[in-house]
Amino acid sequence: MTISFDPIVFKRTTRAQWEEAAEAWHRWGPTIEDWLGEATAVMLRAAAIGDGDRVLDVAAGAGGQTLAAARLVGPAGRVLATDISPAILEYAARVASEAGLSSVQTLEADGEDLFELEEGSFDAAISRVGLIYFPDQQAALTGIHRALRPGGRFSAVVYSTPDRNGFFSIPVGIIRRRAELPAPAPGQPGPFSLGSPGVAEKAFSAAGFHDVTVTTVPSPVRLPTAADCVRFERESFGALHQMLSRLDASDRAAAWQEITSDLTQFETPTGFTGPCEMLVITGTR
Repeated sequence: MTISFDPIVFKRTTRAQWEEAAEAWHRWGPTIEDWLGEATAVMLRAAAIGDGDRVLDVAAGAGGQTLAAARLVGPAGRVLATDISPAILEYAARVASEAGLSSVQTLEADGEDLFELEEGSFDAAISRVGLIYFPDQQAALTGIHRALRPGGRFSAVVYSTPDRNGFFSIPVGIIRRRAELPAPAPGQPGPFSLGSPGVAEKAFSAAGFHDVTVTTVPSPVRLPTAADCVRFERESFGALHQMLSRLDASDRAAAWQEITSDLTQFETPTGFTGPCEMLVITGTR
C-alpha cells in the first residue's frame, strides 16, 4: 500500500490530536517531568539561560520546561511559549500563573512560521520533543535562528534511535504494521526523525547554526507496570493516536493489547523501566 505524505493534512491532524490530548498531557505532568527532567536540565544549561534573558520556547506543550526556564530568567526575564495547540497553551499559562511566574507569555503559533517575531529578539530558544514532529524542520530551524540575537543558543531535546527507545518504538512498530503504514522517508516528521547520527547536526548547520553539539541523556520511563506506561501513551501521545486513526475501534483495541503484552518485557520486581534515550542538540547563532 502506498500512502503519500501530505504536510498540510499532517499538520492539521497534529493540531487536532494535541487539542484532544492537552488535558491528559497536563494531567501526566509529574510523570513527564520525572521522565524528561534530566534532559530538560541539560537543555537549559546548554542554552545558557540566565537571569533577565528572553527565551523562546517552541512547541511548548503544557509548559513543564517553560516553567523551568522562567525560574532561571527571573522576574526581569521573559519566556514566550509557542504551540500550534491553543488548548495545551491554556494549561501552560495556568500552571505558570499558579506558580507565580509572571515572566511567562503564550502565543499560538506554527513553529514553522515564526517570522512575526522580531528578528534577534531572543537570547535563547528551546524545544522539548517538538521539533521532531514538524513537517518542515528546516523552516522551523531557520525561523528560530532568525529570532535569536547573534551569539544566542538554541537547544532541543529529541529522541535518539528506535533501538534505544523501546518504550516508544515498540508501540510505533506495532501500530505501523497493523495500520499498514510505511516507515517515514528521510526528512519526514516522526519521533526518531532527528535521532540518527549526523542528522540533527546537518539540519542545524543548514539553518545557519554553528558550534553544534549533541549530548546523550539516558531517560528511562519509570512507572509501576507496563499497563501504566500504555495508559500514559494511550492518553497523552498524540503521535500514536494520529497513526491509529486509520483503524476501527476493535483494531485499535487489539493494537493496544499487543503493545501492552510486548512492553511487559521491561517489567522488573521493582516496577516498569522503559528504555528511552534523548539527545540534546544545541547550536549557536
